[in-house]
Amino acid sequence: MSDPVVIIPARMAAQRLPGKPLADIHGEAMIVHVWRRAMETGIGPVLVATDSDEIATVVRAAGGIAVMTRADHPSGSDRIHEAVENFDPEGRHDIIVNVQGDLPTIDPEVIAISLEPLKDAAVDIATLAAVIVREEEKTAMQVVKAIGSPLGGNRFRALYFTRATAPWGEGDLLHHIGLYAYRRAALRKFVSLPPSALEKREKLEQLRALEAGMRIDIMQVDTVPHGVDTPEDLERARQLLRK
Repeated sequence: MSDPVVIIPARMAAQRLPGKPLADIHGEAMIVHVWRRAMETGIGPVLVATDSDEIATVVRAAGGIAVMTRADHPSGSDRIHEAVENFDPEGRHDIIVNVQGDLPTIDPEVIAISLEPLKDAAVDIATLAAVIVREEEKTAMQVVKAIGSPLGGNRFRALYFTRATAPWGEGDLLHHIGLYAYRRAALRKFVSLPPSALEKREKLEQLRALEAGMRIDIMQVDTVPHGVDTPEDLERARQLLRK
């Protein structure tokens, strides 16, 4: 690893919480809170990749870097790929960390931990997971489970991701956290691939990489960051940040 860049994709078209990136949390837009958490990692520059002039204006007013991208991207991965190519056409940044724009309470240390597996040259993509502690989450389809082979030191080699309750038998289940650190070449390859069969069936983009033979390693962290998808989630984020 030589020069990571953190990219936060953000768009206005959230169905359950319209205008989500600009939702107010104690006087600042949610996207600004996420940008601040990412800046606190100190691992490299932090960009917000967006197709919204309004989001870009808010980010720049806070002192951040906003990179405008096309509006027709099918996924956040495509958006961050366009953003890094626009921001760094010379290819200086060789690691891209994709942080979701709806995690205003994320611990900066958690973002930094995602880089650990990429110290191994065999790893293409790194991501995060935490042990599921609530029984209802073990069977909830919206909670994605990460299945991996233990490598020691809270690190796993990913074998599969699923919305089903898996693996079967005694032992912990891991709640996948949708934060990724890509080698730049791996991101370029990933966005060039068509959606895969299992990706379309499970509606999980990361399965495209596994089906293409790319290696994903998982770092286990203590907790799942609080995501904001609904007005209730937003109120909870306000409470957490008030503390």
